[in-house]
Amino acid sequence: MFKRECLGLETALEAAAHYRDIPIQFVEVELDEAIRLSNQQDIYAYDAYMLCVAKRHRAPLLTLDGGLKEAARQTNVKLLEIDS
Repeated sequence: MFKRECLGLETALEAAAHYRDIPIQFVEVELDEAIRLSNQQDIYAYDAYMLCVAKRHRAPLLTLDGGLKEAARQTNVKLLEIDS
C-alpha cells in the first residue's frame, strides 16, 4: 500500500502496534461458508476466510483494506478502526 500511496508510515506502524497485541490462534475455516461469502461479497477467498472466522468467534477485524472493511460492515463483523 506504500507503493500506491494508500498508506502512510504512521498508520502502518499504528496497525503493527495493534497487531502485536492480538493473541494469534489457529482455527479451522468453514470453507463452504467462506466460498459463499466470497461470491456474495465479490471478495477474495482469503478475505472471506477472515470474515468467517471473525464472525464465528465474535472477534473484531483489524484491516486497512477498504473493500474488506465494507464487506465486514455488510456482514455485521465488528471492525477495529485505525485513523489514517
